[in-house]
Amino acid sequence: MKLRQRKKNYYHPYEGRRKPLWLKILLAVVLLAVLAFAVLEGIVLSGGRTRVAAGDGAPEVMVIFGCKVDPDGPSILLQDRLDTALDYLEDHPDMTVVVSGGQGDDEHVSEAQAMYDYLVEHGADGDQIIREDRSRNTWQNVNNTLDLFQSGEIDGTERVLLVSSDFHLTRIQMLWNRASGGGDTLSTLAAPVSHFPSRVQMFFREPFALVKSFLFDR
Repeated sequence: MKLRQRKKNYYHPYEGRRKPLWLKILLAVVLLAVLAFAVLEGIVLSGGRTRVAAGDGAPEVMVIFGCKVDPDGPSILLQDRLDTALDYLEDHPDMTVVVSGGQGDDEHVSEAQAMYDYLVEHGADGDQIIREDRSRNTWQNVNNTLDLFQSGEIDGTERVLLVSSDFHLTRIQMLWNRASGGGDTLSTLAAPVSHFPSRVQMFFREPFALVKSFLFDR
């Protein structure tokens, strides 16, 4: 007697299910956002390196960009920038230095004054340091510093060394070229970020700041 073979029906819990359209759109938007963030982060990182021109393009003026001042002096981020500048000044003591940064609502002195005091305390020549103490953000840092060139307070030069935290340099270069009309020979000195929580914070913040500056700082 032949046994009649019977087909077994297996239940596949995911068979026939399709993702709703709204979920597909949401996933596509999230993917595009992640890709855009990755591209922007790559741009930030690519510009955050030390690049100092040599020969006829060697910088003549150093511009140090400010950061938060704590009650007891420069914050760790600002100290990183100043220590990096001091290391360079040891081999280039004749450079003119501009320290740029105003006084925030929670700061007891201007960032420019705090930077001046720190540099002089650590051996820099105060007569070669010019304080730009009106700025409240990077766009103002750039424009107010360029005003010093145009007013003659700083001898005119197109060879400038920009000093800031590594994550900050891409945005500074973009804004400097925009405000100056281009043509300057820009060198960069990238300060490390020794405060780990700040590095994590800036990793996420700076790509958005770059977009904001690109769109609105004009």
